[in-house]
Amino acid sequence: MNTYIYIPMLTISIIISVILFIYIAKRKNKNQIKKIFEIDVGLLIILTASVLAQLLFAEKFNIDPIRFEYFSYIGGCFLPVSIFFTGLIFANTKIQFKKKYLLMFIIPIISLLVLWTNDYHHLFYEQYSTNFEDTIYGPYMTIHNIYSYALLGIGIFYLLKFSIRNSGFFSKQSTLIVLGISIPVVINILGTFKIIPMSIYVTPITFTVAVLLFALSILKFQFLGVAPIALQKIVDRMSDSYIVLDNNNCIIDFNQTLLNTFKLNSENIRGKNFIEFLQVNKKYIIKSDKIERSIEKAKKTNTTVSYEQKFEGINKYFTIEITTINADKATLGTLVLLKDITQHKLDLETIKNNQEILMERERLASLGQLIGGIAHNLKTPIMSIAGAIEGIDELIKEYDSSIDDPLVNSKDHHEIAGEMEAWIPKIKTHLEYMSDIITTVKGQAVALANNEEDSFTIGELVKRVNILMKHELKNAYIYLNVLMKTDENLILKGDVNSLVQVVNNMISNSIQAYNGVHDKNIQLEVNKKGSEVIFSITDFAGGLPEEVKDKLFKEMVTTKGKNGTGLGLYMSYSNIKARFGGDITYNSEDGKGTTFNIIIPIKK
Repeated sequence: MNTYIYIPMLTISIIISVILFIYIAKRKNKNQIKKIFEIDVGLLIILTASVLAQLLFAEKFNIDPIRFEYFSYIGGCFLPVSIFFTGLIFANTKIQFKKKYLLMFIIPIISLLVLWTNDYHHLFYEQYSTNFEDTIYGPYMTIHNIYSYALLGIGIFYLLKFSIRNSGFFSKQSTLIVLGISIPVVINILGTFKIIPMSIYVTPITFTVAVLLFALSILKFQFLGVAPIALQKIVDRMSDSYIVLDNNNCIIDFNQTLLNTFKLNSENIRGKNFIEFLQVNKKYIIKSDKIERSIEKAKKTNTTVSYEQKFEGINKYFTIEITTINADKATLGTLVLLKDITQHKLDLETIKNNQEILMERERLASLGQLIGGIAHNLKTPIMSIAGAIEGIDELIKEYDSSIDDPLVNSKDHHEIAGEMEAWIPKIKTHLEYMSDIITTVKGQAVALANNEEDSFTIGELVKRVNILMKHELKNAYIYLNVLMKTDENLILKGDVNSLVQVVNNMISNSIQAYNGVHDKNIQLEVNKKGSEVIFSITDFAGGLPEEVKDKLFKEMVTTKGKNGTGLGLYMSYSNIKARFGGDITYNSEDGKGTTFNIIIPIKK
């Protein structure tokens, strides 16, 4: 056979290899799989270029063909090692290079030394020929071949194992790589053991096919752009189940969580039509027509479609999210994500069942605190009025005894009357204060179901807060500093009692944040920004714990341990949202303090 027909094939192989090498070399942020593949292609270039040079120059310049083997075997000896590491990295995504790996280079280095000194001992070749049938191998060649094919076999095994494990999603990339490596390896094994007639130039031809497959894998399917095994390990450990469907709704991939959750075997579902599978397996009792419509909707709208569904067969609730998988403006398939929300549903049911009890307990606790404040606030004016009555009583007795006293003149009568009259404004002041307390308390004691909307001024709100919080602040030796940065006569609409309750709850939380430390400050700042009034309650108690920040306003959370339910803040947030159309935000800085902002829109 005319060996010169191999020249264009080898040339094409080198050109493609060089293009691939440059393409990979220019990539930024190269990971291990890209780096090892760059080495693979580099060794392949050395091997192919040496064989091409042998074909072009050996006969023309009368050079012993074995001399070109000295160079080609640089690629031939180390390529198996490189392929082994390719498989190892591909299986683990990233490896730590250990000193023991250096032992793997001993045989390739010895092989090169034995080849380069073959003229003296003929351990590598007893007789060299470009045709394998005419080649007589030396005893060392057996060691070299066993070692090289063992490394190639292990490398292919890793790649093949991954391909089988993940044949649904990454199959195209991995299959092309496995074929690209297997074709030259298998043909060379058959040629080496003289099972088929073969010349040395067939090897580069097989590698030409391999390089083409590599090129297709890289450029078409972005083989080097994924971390397959790492990704597979991650999705297998996900708490959520997922299924990947092709465009015909056939199951092509899934994770271990799905198999464990639904007690399935991969052999029973891979390749099955998902809709038909649900129709046949009635034990799951999931509406296949609904999920089919949702899949079609996701494909048409290119958006995520989600809904909740109970799987009666396993008595679990799931949120089903359906998203199309797109690449280069083409739909590759559909991702069905099943999020287990069973525990969430149970928690909601528990909260619902206990909500009335918790709310009543919270209301009674607030009422108890309110009554304590009432008793303290009313005690002072009552004692003052009692003192005034005693003073007036003494004056009445004095006046009564002076009526028939000839020494008492009209001036004395007027003086006694004046002293009596002086007590009246004092009594009125105390009575007005008591009236304010009773009005405030009456408002706070009404049922939470009261949805009446009223008008009130900011000044009126702050006055009620001061009255109700005075006792609790005094007992805790905490000072409330009010900063009014807007007109206190500004009118707001809504249930003033609800807003007072929310502000008081925030102040109580700030008091408790100090954990009994005395002589601390809480700041109540009132601001107007645009069409909103912002009540900011700030403490300086060191900030909120991270675990509380993540749950705030989303669920009932407390920093008080068994002494708190977390319902107060949760209800406050719901109150402001529902009754005022407002919002509550917070800022918490570690080591400093926390500010809660109650935002109330100004209604026209």
